Amino acid sequence: MKGLILSGGRGTRLRPLTYTSAKQLVPVANKPVLFYGIEAMAEAGIREIGIVVGDTQAEIRAAVGDGSMWGVRVEYIEQDAPRGLAHAVLISEPFIGDEPFVVYLGDNLLNRGIAGFVEEFGRERPAAQILLARVPDPQMFGVAELCDGRVVRLVEKPAEPKSDLALVGVYMFSPAVFESVKRIRPSFRNELEITEAIQDLIDRGLEVRPHIVDGWWKDTGKLEDMLEANRLILDTIDRRIDGTVDQASRIEGKVIVEAGALIEASVVRGPVIIGRGARIVHAYVGPFTSIMNDVEIRESEIEHSIVLEGSSISNLASRIEDSLIGKNVRIHRAPMKPSAYRFMLGDNSEIGIRW
Repeated sequence: MKGLILSGGRGTRLRPLTYTSAKQLVPVANKPVLFYGIEAMAEAGIREIGIVVGDTQAEIRAAVGDGSMWGVRVEYIEQDAPRGLAHAVLISEPFIGDEPFVVYLGDNLLNRGIAGFVEEFGRERPAAQILLARVPDPQMFGVAELCDGRVVRLVEKPAEPKSDLALVGVYMFSPAVFESVKRIRPSFRNELEITEAIQDLIDRGLEVRPHIVDGWWKDTGKLEDMLEANRLILDTIDRRIDGTVDQASRIEGKVIVEAGALIEASVVRGPVIIGRGARIVHAYVGPFTSIMNDVEIRESEIEHSIVLEGSSISNLASRIEDSLIGKNVRIHRAPMKPSAYRFMLGDNSEIGIRW
């Protein structure tokens, strides 16, 4: 069985960060989102993975390489523009051949992995197996309608959803799906929709097996979901202090301090992860915060946020909360202060805060 990870999207909902970075490489708990999908496939025993890439392919190729760090072989499949998930599947037919395969959206997270689903799919061999989760806003997703435990209808982003069962970004297909993709036409969005391809399988009388997932699933395409995924994963970490923490500092709860990081005269209240070479000086880092490598936080407070490599935050009078801050960003105090800050900043930004 082969794997297919779709990483060709432009990440418009995470702009301005994704003007300069691939959305699939934005880190959750200091690990790029894309890496969780590769790990899930490797844990399920999949050893050949195709990654569909678009405009950000150079960055993704540099980060993932040939896949050897996960014990897999990666092949890159170029998509000229985002033309829908089914189009990404279609252009991958030469890589897939006549094998069954798993499709995993590169910006999705599924906390319990896919090994059990892959094993069942390989044993039962339906035409397709889809994962579903109950959501409060089904109109934002592909939605499945079930009857007596069988999938009878799929609709992409329906204005009036008939159920609250959203398609999770993991699909399992037999090669029969290629014929269905070739039979459908572009939607009003001018995209080949994966929901329509699966509906064609149903209409042809082929079995589409549904599973409602246990645990959580996150599409990290929006800031709020990225922060929530960061919170959920940080909640699972174990305390580990490999960096330097001076006697004037206090580390509370589940905190990871990577080798080369320095905590000086500060309070760090977990769950928190602090990357290699980071410096936390006379500062407070609160729960559910991920600090990437070589970040400096000085005379400032931050919680429930993600800060990417090489950024610095200094001398702020109010706490930063609920923020995603890009690479090499500088935030520092200038005259006149507000009562709170909330940011989503792209790479290489600089902000002066008046006080």
